[in-house]
Amino acid sequence: MNTQNQLDTIRRGTVEIISEKELISKLERGKPLVVKAGFDPSAPDIHLGHTVLLRKLRHFQDLGHKVTFLIGDFTGMIGDPTGRSEIRNRLTEKEVKENAKTYKKQVFKILDEKKTKVVFNSKWLNPLSLKDALELTSHSTVSQLLAREDFNQRYKSGKNISILEFMYPLLQAYDSVELKADVELGGTDQKFNLLLGREIQKDYGQEPQAVVMMPLLVGLDGVQKMSKSYGNHIGISEKPEEMFGKIMSIDDENMLNYYELLTDIDLEEVKKLHPMHAKKKLANIIVLQYHGTKAADIAQNDFENKFEKRDPFATLKLKEKSFQSNVQLGDFLVVEGLCSSKGEYRRLVKQKAIELNGGIVGSIVEPFESNKEYRIRVGKTRFLKVIFKA
Repeated sequence: MNTQNQLDTIRRGTVEIISEKELISKLERGKPLVVKAGFDPSAPDIHLGHTVLLRKLRHFQDLGHKVTFLIGDFTGMIGDPTGRSEIRNRLTEKEVKENAKTYKKQVFKILDEKKTKVVFNSKWLNPLSLKDALELTSHSTVSQLLAREDFNQRYKSGKNISILEFMYPLLQAYDSVELKADVELGGTDQKFNLLLGREIQKDYGQEPQAVVMMPLLVGLDGVQKMSKSYGNHIGISEKPEEMFGKIMSIDDENMLNYYELLTDIDLEEVKKLHPMHAKKKLANIIVLQYHGTKAADIAQNDFENKFEKRDPFATLKLKEKSFQSNVQLGDFLVVEGLCSSKGEYRRLVKQKAIELNGGIVGSIVEPFESNKEYRIRVGKTRFLKVIFKA
């Protein structure tokens, strides 16, 4: 694939490429690039927010580049301070290792396992001596680190910042040195760390990596980024029915963003669809990606049966009434409280808002019959299931 076609694929969904000129230069050499993305196993499950980066890694794989999936088992024990307003609780080595096992298993639902190099940064960070670590700190300054927005806000508000937290971006940057990364992917919240990687690579005599930044996927609340800690996430290992239902709950404004970041569907085609049809298609595509075609179809049928084709009479208790040959529907509905008055009954009939056994009630209603079950709907919320016993 030529450089322009590669760029078109890489650009989809990206917020910023630093620098695009450098990336083009790397692509034009015609050699596979080393493309890196790091994930700290801070929780046991990967959610759709993580897959934004994973899918972009897959794009690079499909373009013939060498993808390195980096599991930050060492940095995970420190905890990424990005976006944090206070020192986060640190994970134990045991917790990180357990989480890493599930990460490694789940990631190949997206990446091509045969084309993916999985690495753990403890391999090179554990052996660092104190001298090595101190040498690493010399490549940045306190003023540079405090320029980071989250650190700066905490410093101004008098909240603690540990020296260990200052080390995190340096260690992430050193990962790029160790891997000799040509490209690093990350979210927009990782910009400081990604750029520091470029600077430290220069200090170590390497060509700086190009940085490809992806937007943060908005969670189910429509406000915060998707995160397990916010409770607004969709895990890729969730049951198909749960995943389908959660996707159907996102608002229409975010739906196109989900299409752009989580699928390869042409966005112009999506815009032509009715919002409900578009959302069903999105839910089906995503469930299919992680559970297969059969599970996706079952999940969609389950959703439609529960929320679109549900029978409101299914769990309604059957009332028994004494049969009277001359009873009128309007009078009966007023007595039963489904209509407040005969006037409301006439108005609802005119609006075609009353159904009797699935048929719209018109101006003339046949008399009730004995020993026959009747299902009556008044408006959208009032229902009655009744049988007249002789």
